Order: sequence, then structure tokens, then C-alpha cells
Amino acid sequence: MGANDGFLKYKRELEDNRDPKERVGDYNDIHHPIAPEKLNNQAARCMDCGIPFCHQGCPLGNVIPEFNDAVYRKEWGEAFDILRGTNNFPEFTGRICPAPCEASCVLGINKDPVAIELIEKNIAEKAYELGLATPKSPETRTDKKVAVIGAGPAGLAAADQLNQAGHEVTLFEKDQKVGGLLRYGIPDFKMEKWVIDRRVKLMEDEGVIFATGTEIDTTKAESILKDFDAVVLSTGAQEPRDLKIKGREAKGVHFAMEFLGEQNKVVSGERDTPNPISAKGKHVIVIGGGDTGSDCIGTSNRHGAASITQLELLPKPPKQRAHLNPWPEWPMTLKTSSSHEEGADRVWSVLTKEFTKDEQGQVTGLTLVDIEWKEENGRMQFFEIEGTERTVPCDLALLAIGYTGPKQNGLLDAFGVEAMENSLPKSKEYQSTNQKVFLAGDMRRGQSLVVWAISEGRESAVKVDEFLMGKSNLPRKDRSFFENVEDAEFCE
Repeated sequence: MGANDGFLKYKRELEDNRDPKERVGDYNDIHHPIAPEKLNNQAARCMDCGIPFCHQGCPLGNVIPEFNDAVYRKEWGEAFDILRGTNNFPEFTGRICPAPCEASCVLGINKDPVAIELIEKNIAEKAYELGLATPKSPETRTDKKVAVIGAGPAGLAAADQLNQAGHEVTLFEKDQKVGGLLRYGIPDFKMEKWVIDRRVKLMEDEGVIFATGTEIDTTKAESILKDFDAVVLSTGAQEPRDLKIKGREAKGVHFAMEFLGEQNKVVSGERDTPNPISAKGKHVIVIGGGDTGSDCIGTSNRHGAASITQLELLPKPPKQRAHLNPWPEWPMTLKTSSSHEEGADRVWSVLTKEFTKDEQGQVTGLTLVDIEWKEENGRMQFFEIEGTERTVPCDLALLAIGYTGPKQNGLLDAFGVEAMENSLPKSKEYQSTNQKVFLAGDMRRGQSLVVWAISEGRESAVKVDEFLMGKSNLPRKDRSFFENVEDAEFCE
């Protein structure tokens, strides 16, 4: 590595954020760019650890020490080539990935880990700035046609890879713009949507055909199966998990994506009227403690909510790793997002019991009770704490408690794909029960991360290419570590 003692000389530094009081007045990116010399120092912290566990932590198998070293040496072209070899969209993951690679960083055993996500983002941005991110169309074309259904990160990655393999790829999307939850779920203050548009323009220039505003019904599915040699379904896990308690039907109780998606359309100009779900002046309750709940907090603050409370069923996590949660596992520790910094009350170990409403059916409150978690019969269970039940004001409730699987809108049946009892489609190595139809992303594996969706898209593209051509030269997840170990079978 370029600086053998970088991890000793430099502390972890990230981008500075704009002042919370300022940034809640707009939906722009909350970050200030990091100074070049600081970024160089962050790359220098990579410690040439011998066995880079960050590879294990990254679903894409990014070759992290090598691109860190290239950034330290200011070889941006080399860094971008290394990164693009495993990750189709580093400009996305460099902004919104929770960075499991950092959780596995060897330096993180007793110090702050390397700022891998920050470095990844800046490699991508430098590539665009220097004209390194340019259209690269395949040298030869096959006579095969592939349809990809769903233009989220999994579908985009599959389309990108299959196009590079030389196939004619058409990407069908029901919405008017490409991106899936990247566009209609993640707020602009976390990722502005020109980032997506810029990348989509490159893919168009490389030959990918985008058919937006196209809902796939049974007739359209039959046509696609007839006209295309293979199909990739990547429509995500869009069926939200509901909260089936008394009063759920009250006005003002919404799924998180109903709120976030409409707001993103307002910001982009797709919607020329205000968000039909407004948090302005309201007591907002966000049910669910994950990233989606955090996004609801940030958006509610920008609406001008009177108060925001986030509820979580699980206990409050510790600030440091617990003994039963050692490195390099994902740290089950307390995480405070930029949206939390902007203002919200957070309540853990609480169970929702009932929504109360007025005569017009508008939600007015939420009845809660504190719970205690105990191990009984070999598993953790919660028990209500007597005397803690109370009703708190609630004018708007946002349900951010995950997803159960693909939308049950007949899409799987239309393509002749069988489903399992949990509603996920049956598959074997990305191939569905219809040999011509492949699966990728949350639709196949259930709700997961953007980085996993990209990995799924890439891996499914390999299987499609093999199906069409008998073999594939598309890259698979890097396995060079095992290739250099004498007993690779044992390591697996």
C-alpha cells in the first residue's frame, strides 16, 4: 500500500454536513464535498491487512484495498477501472449503502474503520469529472433479445451486464422514470435524482432500450415471452408489511412509501400539486426503526411537523458491540442518521395497541404499552409491562415496518412462475420454474439492500447469458482468494 503507517497517522474523517436548521428547508444533498487532501488521507488508512475481510462484507466482492491504494496514489482511472469491474453503480452505493464492508474492515477491530463508502463515491464522481465514465458499447452483438421487467437497481444491473454481453436488452418499467425505490423511495437529501439520470443516459448511449410507463399485464407478458429469448423479473418486494391493530382503517395512517414516493415526485416536478399526505403542523408517529423510518423523519421535518416520534419494537441497541456481536459481524449498535439529528424522539421496546380516531374517522392518537424482552423456551419473547399503557397524540402515522414480498398482482402467474408459501417465487440459481424466466433482487431474495440488488442483477445476468449462449464471459463475484488457497473446497 502507498502509506504503510496511514492507519496510525490519520483519523477517520467523513464529509461535513450542512447545518440541520438550514438543510430542513430544502431537499438538496446534505453533504459538503470533502477536501482532496482529506480524501487522500482516508485512502491512506487502508492498512494492507493481508486478508481483506472487507471483501467478505461486500455483497459485490469489491476489490477494496486495491482501489484505496489507487486513490492514495491519485490514479483515478485505475481506481475507477477496479471499482467498475465489480460494481455497476458506485455512484449509488457510495451514497446510500450501509457499508457492510466497513463493518468487516480489519482496522475496525480496535479503531474506526476505513471510510470505504466515501472513497467509493468520490471515485465515481472523479470519473465523471475527468471524462472516464463514458459509453462503452459491446464490440459485437448477438441475435438474442432479453426483456428485463423492473428498473430498480437489480434490473438496471442485469440490463447493463446483458447489454455488455452483446444482447439486445429492453428494460420495462411501470413508472414514468427509471430507478425504482432509488427514485421513488430514497429522498433527494440522501441522493439527488440527477445521479440516476446521468447513469441512465450512459446506458441508453450504450444501447439499452428503456420502455417506461409500461405496466405488464397478462397480454403484455404473453407478448414478451413470445418476442424475447429470455426474461428477467426484478420488480422488487413491493408488498408492504401491514400493522393489523384496531383503528388501522383510520384516515391519516399510511404506508411509508405512499408518503415518500409522492414527495419525491413533488421534488422532481413529476407531480405539480403538493404531497397529498402532509406532515405540516401534525404530530407524526413513525412506526419502524430502520432506514425507511429515518427517511420519513427527514421528510416530515421538511414538511414542518409539530412533533415526530419514532417507535421500535426491539430494545435500544448498545453504543458499542456486545460480546455476542463480535467483529466482523454486522454491528448491532445504535445508529443515528442525519434525519435523527434534525429532530425526532425515539422510543424503543414499545408495542402499538390501537389507533384512536374522531367522528370523521381521522386518526387522533395511538395507544402504546412498554414491553420487556425475556428468553423463554429457548427464544426471546416480549411481555407487556403493567401500568405503562398510554395514548399519545397522532395526526399522521407512517408504517415503515418492511415488506413481505412481491406485489400479488398476477405478474408471476402471467409469466408462468410458481411461488412458494412465503409469496417469493421459486428459483434455482436465479432461474424460475419457467426456464425462460429469471429472477433478481428483492423479488427473489426478499427485502434487502441496494448493494445486494446490484449483486443479484449481475449474477442473474450470468445465468441468462449461459442460458442463451451455452457459456458466459460475464464476471462473477470475485473468488480470487479461494483460487490462491490450496484447499479451496475446505475454505468454502
